[in-house]
Amino acid sequence: MPYRRRTAFALVVAAAGSVVLASAPAAQAAVVDVDYACETKIGPKGAVSPVDIKAVKNGGSYTLTMSFEKGVSDSPVELPKGVMTPRAELKVGGAGSGTVKVKGTPNTEAIPPDTPIKIGQLTGTYTPTKSGKVTFTAGTLTVHALGMDAAVCTPKNNPRPSLELAVTAPGGGGGASGGGSEETPPSGGGELPRTGPLDSATALGTLGGTVLLTGAVGVLWLTRRTAR
Repeated sequence: MPYRRRTAFALVVAAAGSVVLASAPAAQAAVVDVDYACETKIGPKGAVSPVDIKAVKNGGSYTLTMSFEKGVSDSPVELPKGVMTPRAELKVGGAGSGTVKVKGTPNTEAIPPDTPIKIGQLTGTYTPTKSGKVTFTAGTLTVHALGMDAAVCTPKNNPRPSLELAVTAPGGGGGASGGGSEETPPSGGGELPRTGPLDSATALGTLGGTVLLTGAVGVLWLTRRTAR
């Protein structure tokens, strides 16, 4: 094979390896139906709400956003503007453990009586202590209104994780555990969860790096051989 064709082939292989490496996703997400059983001041209530959890890397931490597509409880009386604030816990699994606290903002308009309370988005911050794959699952939801916890809702259908995320700890620490943000309240956006394909993505990324290195070495060897 002529020198130019060999060099071109090596460069193509190297480029292909870098593309595979860059395309490996950092996370995957899924909207999960969560069946909430709620204890309220007017008796037990319940509803199923699709829940989505997303993450965006922010320095050494990850900003998590939990979104509800439907309300999970009604109010027997009108809730004036600004008197209702939801909060929740996300269960951390996989390489991590513990919980992450997320919190919403007060309602921006009055909520009529006997209508579903819109939860909207809740945000919080997760800071891992070590790198690895971490899952986030919907946990207890609390609706605080009129100065009290008006509803405490617990998932009763053992929902699967809404997010599986490959996290990198500050300083690049490796290992098989991650630090929860139970002590670090509230913060998606760009990155989504993963539940298996991540392993394949990691393998592809490793393969891409190997091919890239091999291509570079091939170019150097061909150059030196031609120089002789």
